[in-house]
Amino acid sequence: MSSGWSGNYYMNYTSTSIAGVKRPRNDTGNKVTVVLGAQWGDEGKGKVVDLLATESDIVCRCQGGNNAGHTVVVDGKEYDFHLLPSGIINPKTISFIGNGVVIHLPGLFEEGDKNEKKGLKGWDKRLVISDRAQIVFDFHQAVDGLLEAQRQEQEGTNIGTTKKGIGPTYSSKASRTGLRICDLLADFKDFSVRFKNLAHQYQSMFPSLEIDVEAELRRLKEYAERIRPMVQDGVYFMYEAIHGPPKKILVEGANAALLDVDFGTYPFVTSSNCTVGGVCTGLGVPPVNVGDVYGVVKAYTTRVGIGAFPTEQLNAVGELLQTRGHEVGVTTGRKRRCGWLDLVILRYAHMLNGFTALALTKLDILDVLDEIKVGVAYKLNGKRIPYFPANMEVLQKVAVEYETLPGWKSDTTAARKWEDLPPKAQNYIRFVENHVGVPIKWVGVGKSRESMIQMF
Repeated sequence: MSSGWSGNYYMNYTSTSIAGVKRPRNDTGNKVTVVLGAQWGDEGKGKVVDLLATESDIVCRCQGGNNAGHTVVVDGKEYDFHLLPSGIINPKTISFIGNGVVIHLPGLFEEGDKNEKKGLKGWDKRLVISDRAQIVFDFHQAVDGLLEAQRQEQEGTNIGTTKKGIGPTYSSKASRTGLRICDLLADFKDFSVRFKNLAHQYQSMFPSLEIDVEAELRRLKEYAERIRPMVQDGVYFMYEAIHGPPKKILVEGANAALLDVDFGTYPFVTSSNCTVGGVCTGLGVPPVNVGDVYGVVKAYTTRVGIGAFPTEQLNAVGELLQTRGHEVGVTTGRKRRCGWLDLVILRYAHMLNGFTALALTKLDILDVLDEIKVGVAYKLNGKRIPYFPANMEVLQKVAVEYETLPGWKSDTTAARKWEDLPPKAQNYIRFVENHVGVPIKWVGVGKSRESMIQMF
């Protein structure tokens, strides 16, 4: 697929015009299907993306960086992805990293090489990278750690960042001092000057920050040549994908709704928009081309790091969920905090994203429980509130109203269709559907691709 204004562009236009302006024959073009996290991340988005990617022509990442972590198991092999879209496993699929993603080049190649040893062949031949994507430098990562230490010292708490340099890179982007892939691949002398200016700017803010500027530039020059064949103009690439021949285009969201920089549990969030709006800004896709939006939700709730977590269980239930669910962050290696399913945050995520359907993952982790609680409402001062609080101090004070459902006390991991699930497990699924008002399209009962039960 070329990246310039090809013949396809002109073929989409009729010869008739109104006031001299040619009108598109196809006003909308292909739709993109979007998969987003509906909690605090770690919901199993990679599995849903992997499932849909087998039938997709293009799989895109629109935001975040290598702070994200997606695990996909295929043919008994477990692949971990951080920057690479999960669709990279499919040899017939093009993977696209959009302009909204921030890219740490050493991390990208390290990830590719690591997965190549597990059997992922030719990934670099089917990867396209937007020339407008911002670059994460090593000093961004160092600054991330320094900022966390500073917050801890001044405020007695930190944000719980992954220290992958994501926040500082988006800060450079917003302050218009950042450098993009297109800058790296243009005049390297000009890039070097701007890189040195940015490095000195950070060193003036953080006197303890050590940067070997010349060594870093030498490495970046090598990465430039390695990445050059993969880079295209991302806007034209997506335009052609949408307005060319029929194609199935999939967008894989990183992080999740409650980590969105605008709508999440701020300030304990990521630095990008991981709700549906990030698809448009992070890929250059018009809203009219957004089709189905699938929300991925775990059958319980987990969270990595610091911040309010109303349904958290600091007890034997929380420990059981953590142990049975192997709840350890793919990127950080930190234990995830665990609690009951929270339908307040799920309804809130639906308000923001307008989910077409949901994927409910890790149902099998609940197999051993006698009873299962579900958070259905928040109360403040004894009164139900119809909204999700913006202020974290307020969120810390909410009391959760629960409904208790009977457990099914049987193994669901062998289930491959709806009828295979115990009636009480079916009731749990229907309960979630009814309270959120969104149908559940998939139910996950294990790690492998085959463990996703498709409902319709």
